[in-house]
Amino acid sequence: MEGFVQSTMQQFGVFGIALLMFLENIFPPIPSELIMPLAGYLSTRGEMSIVAVIAAGSAGSLLGIVPWYFLGRLLGEDKLKSFAARHGRWLTMSPGDIEQAGRHFRNNGKLSVLIGRLIPTVRTLISVPAGIARMPFLQFAVYSAIGSVIWTSVLALAGYGLGQAYETVKDYVDPVATGVLCLITAAYLYRVATFKPSRP
Repeated sequence: MEGFVQSTMQQFGVFGIALLMFLENIFPPIPSELIMPLAGYLSTRGEMSIVAVIAAGSAGSLLGIVPWYFLGRLLGEDKLKSFAARHGRWLTMSPGDIEQAGRHFRNNGKLSVLIGRLIPTVRTLISVPAGIARMPFLQFAVYSAIGSVIWTSVLALAGYGLGQAYETVKDYVDPVATGVLCLITAAYLYRVATFKPSRP
């Protein structure tokens, strides 16, 4: 995966970074934890500036969460609860869980979006409850943008700070990314196996 990410950046420059970060939100197995440090490292070679790297990563990330927000708005809480009543095991959520999450989000929406954008796997999914709760889009976009800039900046600056040392550690990036994906899959399967439906 590291080879694909690097070749995309080298071929398309900052637009490649934006595209990869957009896809990271649509197709999570392409992790930002791989994309942005590598982009930061490439900026040390003069291929692009670190400011452009952060701006492109943040823009792509923000665009990638917009479809999830509108999916949440389209579904609405009632439709999602109805779906959970039939297929809750695979969502690992019951109708009661959805109602509780919606209540929490309506009370803490701004903070949830901001902090959620800094947590792996939650970064994308936080957009759905924002849409379900009908959080104003401009408000959602602003708090998402703040969180996205912080997240992409930290990762890009880490790669930039490593500089030439990135060549030493890059061989470990793919195995780590694969390990994280395996842990996420295992956690999901465990939740499916131990799921106990409940009603609100």
